[in-house]
Amino acid sequence: MTGSLDDKEILNIAQTTLSKYKLCDHCLGRLYAKIETDLTNKKRGQLIRSYLKEIRKIEVENCWLCSGLFNEIPHFTDLITDSLKGYDFETFLIGSKVDEDIISREQELFDFAGSEYSEPIKTELNRELGKILEKKLKQEVDFKNPTIMVVIDTPFDIINLQISSLFIYGRYKKYKRGIPQTKWFCKICQGKGCKRCDYTGKLYDLSVEELIAKRFLEVTKGDGESFHGCGREDIDALMLGNGRPFVLEIKNPKIRKPDLSKMGNFINSTNENIIEISNLHFSDKAEVIRLKDAGFRKTYRIVFRGKKPINNEKLKKAAQSLRGKKISQLTPSRVAHRRANMVRERHIYNCNIESVNDAMATLTLEAESGTYIKELVSGDDGRTKPNISEMIGILCEVTELDVIEIKGE
Repeated sequence: MTGSLDDKEILNIAQTTLSKYKLCDHCLGRLYAKIETDLTNKKRGQLIRSYLKEIRKIEVENCWLCSGLFNEIPHFTDLITDSLKGYDFETFLIGSKVDEDIISREQELFDFAGSEYSEPIKTELNRELGKILEKKLKQEVDFKNPTIMVVIDTPFDIINLQISSLFIYGRYKKYKRGIPQTKWFCKICQGKGCKRCDYTGKLYDLSVEELIAKRFLEVTKGDGESFHGCGREDIDALMLGNGRPFVLEIKNPKIRKPDLSKMGNFINSTNENIIEISNLHFSDKAEVIRLKDAGFRKTYRIVFRGKKPINNEKLKKAAQSLRGKKISQLTPSRVAHRRANMVRERHIYNCNIESVNDAMATLTLEAESGTYIKELVSGDDGRTKPNISEMIGILCEVTELDVIEIKGE
């Protein structure tokens, strides 16, 4: 930005402006905030007044524009400091709401004096509050990703805190069938509670999400959470092997640095033979996106039953045929009510027989993320092609399904 505060044109405009409006040094200097940027607006106002030989100083409380707002800065900093007690944070950012009459007067001033070099009053207020609070709180202002965004409503002395979520990465194993990965809200009351769900608002008493999140919410004093899993297993499937990656998002936490080792031990000891978590570390939103976008291969152990005894040789040929093959799956009938009805191609990387005993068989199968394994076995009335039932000539149904490895991490 070119120009200086003692330019004749700038001083002429300032002189005309001061003859019409009684401005404090803050509000006068803010008209030229983009000139000589190493100065505060208050200092700019003082310099302009001295260049004009203007001896009549306007005190902040008598300013036509701000009506004493800048005298309130010590009060605002005390309010903000009190509101942040009990919160862990490393960085912060200040925002503000200013009386509409002040904003209206500011626009009138800009229309009269020009706004080429000016900045809004909220910008100056936020900056001055931030400078004082950095020293007082011994924490830094961060304009891009603050831990806490503090918004002060100056007319009403109200502080609103916008707290960034706390993200924790881990892996979970599930040792008990019949537990969904995430909360399933009652379809009748949508989580509010009704007679149908025994006023719990849920279809199932437990979920992996709740078993993990409960302790984290207690310790971090957060007021909500979201569970981001890397895919999901069926409610009647086990999650074994190296576990399924997840990121737990704690919303509005007060404590941001819980002891993850202690947290993991507590959750595992109180949920023995139900779930187990491991590999905990602090994470971020980028990892949530990475997990959601990742296409990790999964290895399954499948136990299924045929309508009649299964021919071992036919099953061997089917397993060999599936290796390296792409299958086509029309949205399964069991999830068609909540997923788009479309054909998806999925890659089967490997398929091996573990055992065949009369009408029962066990396979291990490695497949692309998003493969519907039960339908690969049953065929789902022809919606999955090829399928094991069709290949061996016997209608089969999965009785047990376990995820035994998730690759790619």
